[in-house]
Amino acid sequence: MIGEEKVRSEDLNLCFEKLMMVAAGNSGEGVKRKGAVITEWKDIPMELLLRIVSLVDDRTAIVASGVCSGWRDAICLGLTHLCLSWYLFFPMFKSTNICVFPCFRQQLFDVYVLVLQFTSSLKLGCVVSCCRCWKNMNNLVLSLAPKFTKLLTLVLRQENPQLEDTAVETIAKFCHDLQDLDLSKSFKLGDRSLYALAHGCPNLTKLNISGCTSFSDEGLEYLTKFCRKLKILNLCGCVKAATDCALQAIGQNCNMLHSLNLGWCDNVGDLGVTSLAYGCPDLRCLDLCGCVRITDDSVIALANGCLHLRSLGLYYCRNITDRAMYSLAHSRVKNKASIWQSMKGRYDEEGLRSLNISQCTALTPSAVQALCDTFPALHTCSERHSLVMSGCLNLTSVHCACAVQSHRTLNSILHTAH
Repeated sequence: MIGEEKVRSEDLNLCFEKLMMVAAGNSGEGVKRKGAVITEWKDIPMELLLRIVSLVDDRTAIVASGVCSGWRDAICLGLTHLCLSWYLFFPMFKSTNICVFPCFRQQLFDVYVLVLQFTSSLKLGCVVSCCRCWKNMNNLVLSLAPKFTKLLTLVLRQENPQLEDTAVETIAKFCHDLQDLDLSKSFKLGDRSLYALAHGCPNLTKLNISGCTSFSDEGLEYLTKFCRKLKILNLCGCVKAATDCALQAIGQNCNMLHSLNLGWCDNVGDLGVTSLAYGCPDLRCLDLCGCVRITDDSVIALANGCLHLRSLGLYYCRNITDRAMYSLAHSRVKNKASIWQSMKGRYDEEGLRSLNISQCTALTPSAVQALCDTFPALHTCSERHSLVMSGCLNLTSVHCACAVQSHRTLNSILHTAH
């Protein structure tokens, strides 16, 4: 494991000498840069260090930040994306496309390997903290958040809940530029976290709190009053937080919202969805799977208010009837002129491209076929299959244009052969 054995100083010196030989073209002399000479690890140019860090996994980047104060400052100021949802894997290049001059690619790779060997052999407090992250991610976040203050993206997805409100409060205190935050499956978090994010991270555009079952609708309402730039919000499984009151607040405060996941939030009703539909006109993706309380009124509101809706999930919404399907189809015809003008010839690219009506057993073939005919991007064919109707045995006769054309072509071939 990293940091278990203490490396002799002469081994580190030899590693550094090899690094200098690679960078200096095996001449044995120190590398010069703008009048200075690279003679120690801390002298490696920030640009080169950040380039190397961009090629390794996040765990190695954190380890490298503990080498010396110079590396710590450079990495902490230069690192903008960090994922602490670690799994067992070896450090490797994130991309095989190294965007540097061809003549320097091999040198960069050699430097990368040497630095990686160096960081993997150090016995530092930072390394010890990293190795313990499996047992306590909360402590790791408390340690790292005050250092990585320029983060734009932070992924803290967990299989075993470890994060507590203190960690999120620390993030909100130091990472004010944060735009993308993933806290999914953090069962231990409460409304304190939402209040902290509301004040500390007002620039959030993407937030994933799916599975955070302890959040309340009051906390979510408070968050939306300050984080008004939200475009992507995942509330899947947040039964207490996702209520009609919370959706009314989202519709009132988050007008830029593009994607919302409300899967299995069974407290969501028509009042909340209607408020959302008219408050977020740019909504593109909405997942209402398992929202058993909604009726046709919700779908009608979405058809009238969200003209750019491209993906809609209605799995197990058994109160949905033909009236909802016809409203979606009619909305495209009604708004054809306005969309045609605004999109300048891209009308065919608009409209529903994905629809899940599995287990919506009240629907009839005529209504669903009318919807399928209205939106050519909805496919029942196995190649694309964007219209999902599992569990609706009475809808087996519904087919997209591709399936019909394929059937006609096959019949034509058989007729010709005969």
